[in-house]
Amino acid sequence: MVDLIMKDILGTPAILVGLFALVGLLVQRKNAADVVSGTLKTIMGFVILNAGANVIVLALGQFSSMFNEAFEVDGVIPNNEAIVALAQQSFGTETAMIMLFGMAVNIVLARMTPFKYIFLTGHHTMFMACMIAVILNTGGISGVSLVIIGSIILGALMVLSPAMIQPFTRKVTGSDDFAVGHFGSLGYLVSAAVGKVVGKNSKSTEELKVPKSLGFLRDTSVAVSLTMVILFFVVAGFAGPSFIESELSGGQNFLVFAFMQGLTFAAGVYIILAGVRMLLGEIVPAFKGIADKIVPNAKPALDCPAIFPFAGNAVIIGFLFSFIAGLISMFFLPLLGLKVIVPGLVPHFFTGAAAGVFGNATGGRKGAIFGSMANGVLISFLPALLLPVLGSLGFEGTTFGDADFGAVGIVLGNLIRLFESNMVFTVITFILLAVAFFFGWKPSSAANKKSNAA
Repeated sequence: MVDLIMKDILGTPAILVGLFALVGLLVQRKNAADVVSGTLKTIMGFVILNAGANVIVLALGQFSSMFNEAFEVDGVIPNNEAIVALAQQSFGTETAMIMLFGMAVNIVLARMTPFKYIFLTGHHTMFMACMIAVILNTGGISGVSLVIIGSIILGALMVLSPAMIQPFTRKVTGSDDFAVGHFGSLGYLVSAAVGKVVGKNSKSTEELKVPKSLGFLRDTSVAVSLTMVILFFVVAGFAGPSFIESELSGGQNFLVFAFMQGLTFAAGVYIILAGVRMLLGEIVPAFKGIADKIVPNAKPALDCPAIFPFAGNAVIIGFLFSFIAGLISMFFLPLLGLKVIVPGLVPHFFTGAAAGVFGNATGGRKGAIFGSMANGVLISFLPALLLPVLGSLGFEGTTFGDADFGAVGIVLGNLIRLFESNMVFTVITFILLAVAFFFGWKPSSAANKKSNAA
């Protein structure tokens, strides 16, 4: 029964989001037809979004294989799914318990504090729960203490992460209907800050002037298709036809294969955008019931692709420049005595694209470029610094990829080393959380007042 609830229900993001929509619609006393329709469309929107993400991941997997063959790169490849799969063999129960009680802490904190965010990105909740369990266990904390401390930390992160970037999320979306619930928030915050510094008078990426002869590039799907096809062609040329045709394409001509993979990637982006539109169309009004009755003024914190439709050009710019920054970082990591972090295409696409959107919101084109590059540097150096605190998992050739995992893991691991007593560590954790809430409340509250006044 525990496995059914934790893995099959709460561990399935589409069902988790659907349950929240169901509760919201029931609380609003909608008729049966609206409840069924709203719940199913919410789940369907998330399934469509996830299907698009899977298409992109498959295309990026092929690109990664070609890239590694072309440039003979050897190092640690960040991949959340891979390291969580390894960790589940030893920390499955702890992860499940921290995830369950962390979600409960999230709801309690949203109810009792100014941070009215319900974190709905289920897979990231599980990833963070897993990392917290690993680091606490590596530091000698186990049993009930591990679950209690881990749940408090996770629940606090689930409200603080969306709150940290909500002023910029409002700037992106032009409304306060939802938040971004994704543990790449530190990268988005840095990108938005960089955008403010470098992007004075810089026009938005969405205002790019295209000659009439190239008017077809105004279509995001066409622009993404051409960009990715060119990128695949370049890497395929370096990898060579013999490798691609014997190892990847099953004998299909290497240029035809590269062409189709570029279009496959673009199709994945198109599917994601369609899923996001359906999801937002249902979850926002359905969530009103929870906001009104259970957690007044609560906002759903959704996965980062939720903001992709607001700046389609910034999405592809953010991905490309985040990846470029990751490539540059590869050459500096060994000079500092750190492990080489091979740029993972999945984290660079999703967090780089979102960083591009946030950078564009505060600094236009310059903000999108330099903000996403800052994100690329972060998700290169933080995973390298995280490896030593992961214990035996740090030697498995993979690590957590997104910025928040690195920042939280490094701080948590070093705190445990400083304090040997579980009780002392618990007190320190509470103090840190209190300080975080105190300082986090001020800008958030000010931003809310300013937004309401406008």
